[in-house]
Amino acid sequence: MLSLKRITTSSAFQEAVGVVAASYLRLVWRTSRTTLEPLGIYESVEMPAIVAMWHGQHFMAPFIKRDDPRHRTKVLISRHRDGEINARAAQRLGIGTIRGSGAHNGEFHRKGGAAAFTEMLQALNEGYNIAMTADVPKVARVAGLGIVKLAQHSGRPIYAVAMASSRRIELDNWDRSAINLPFGRMAIVASNAIKVPQNSDDAALEVARQLVESELNRVTARAYEIADRTGSGKP
Repeated sequence: MLSLKRITTSSAFQEAVGVVAASYLRLVWRTSRTTLEPLGIYESVEMPAIVAMWHGQHFMAPFIKRDDPRHRTKVLISRHRDGEINARAAQRLGIGTIRGSGAHNGEFHRKGGAAAFTEMLQALNEGYNIAMTADVPKVARVAGLGIVKLAQHSGRPIYAVAMASSRRIELDNWDRSAINLPFGRMAIVASNAIKVPQNSDDAALEVARQLVESELNRVTARAYEIADRTGSGKP
């Protein structure tokens, strides 16, 4: 008898779940009334760009991309088996994938972080935008240095982006995941470009890291404020 683990880690199962996930996300997107802030962000963004989001708030991220050759994008996804499903869903939605993740406990190389960093640099050089979550795994809403160093070495700007929907399920997990639901209001909020000079020392990189973190918190609060039609928003 096949074990549950063998079933859930099989390629056929992951492909099927990926197809269902992509179809569901399309349903949410197509049935949501979307507000964009600032309105002219697509005209002013400097591409290729690095798009930063908080983990758990990123499920609708594939729909930031428009049907434009300049918008071709690759997303950083972990090598974990849950990441495999996310990767298959992203590919169904027209997003390329780079596998690997950061770490805060000495596992950077084991998780493919170094190879993924090199691959992201190459993708940016080839004109791809890169989308990634800024927080280090299991440390929610604390930006890591990885995204800042990617901007430093590539010379490309970071844009902090948040997407929020009025209809959602909020999970009680480490990243406070928000499962977006159809037939609601959707808000997309982006920051101005955050640039990291290539000659930045450790102190300058830390300043940039804090700016990414604060801007992600700001745009996330604003996205929820728009979606929920409240005066204060929520982080």
